[in-house]
Amino acid sequence: MKIDLSTADALAEMICGNPPYDKYFPYRTSSYLTRFFRGVNLDYVHDGSTRRWRVARVLEELNNQQDPDPDLPPPKLVKVIEYLLNPIHFIDSPDNHDNAIKLANEILSLNNLIITKDELTANVKLRKIVAGYVSTSIDSDDAKKVITFSPSVFDVPSKPVETNLVSVMIPFEKSFDEVLETIKAACSSLDLDCKRADDIWINSMIIQDIFELIYCSSIVIVDLSGRNPNVFYEVGIAHTLGKHVIPITQHMEDVPFDLIHHRVITYLKNNEGLNELGIKITDRLRVLKAQLD
Repeated sequence: MKIDLSTADALAEMICGNPPYDKYFPYRTSSYLTRFFRGVNLDYVHDGSTRRWRVARVLEELNNQQDPDPDLPPPKLVKVIEYLLNPIHFIDSPDNHDNAIKLANEILSLNNLIITKDELTANVKLRKIVAGYVSTSIDSDDAKKVITFSPSVFDVPSKPVETNLVSVMIPFEKSFDEVLETIKAACSSLDLDCKRADDIWINSMIIQDIFELIYCSSIVIVDLSGRNPNVFYEVGIAHTLGKHVIPITQHMEDVPFDLIHHRVITYLKNNEGLNELGIKITDRLRVLKAQLD
């Protein structure tokens, strides 16, 4: 397959370290561009022309080479893309590595491609997306395998995942109203949009609204207190869709065996306990928001 021209142009800017990608990609002078391409055994020498256009022409040549794999670009172009995100280029600024991968994936996704990262080695791999990618845990090792799912109970929403949307799965009981307000206040403090299924009415069946809310959310907060079967069902949906899940509970004995290995925030349902819950949820949301931005 060939990548489209807009993707090739964006990759050229990333290789050069030009705006709007200069915040996370290192700036490369003409001599460093020569060194970059030699890193993938390409005999590239800058000819004095504009850096961006020269690199774009090289990528165009690679893009037009023989393509033995219909699901991926020509092999030499694959090597260039993977080398662009090689952790060796981010040794002095390791935090930029994840952000650079996210920026590249925004462009590559237009061609049904994705860069995945091995969390142990930080090495990257260009892969084909065989279905719409809705997971918000792209940096996880599980992101190496992209699956196609076609549920018969739900309709798959056409809406995109919203990076600032937090959904709350909590029993529909008045006794949980204060807990819900605590969660909403924590989200509001970080400018995150917080919704529960009863905040929306789009579909005739509430379970479809719940599925759609989880699908479009980046973070899902679940209260396991009371071992509510509906909440457990919704946790399963959230985990299957690869969402960031924050479990909370009033009693650890309410956490079933299959979920006990996850970190769970415990709280007391009094003023002091709810205040502490708000602080812990805010801290966790702040970390996840930084990963998603």
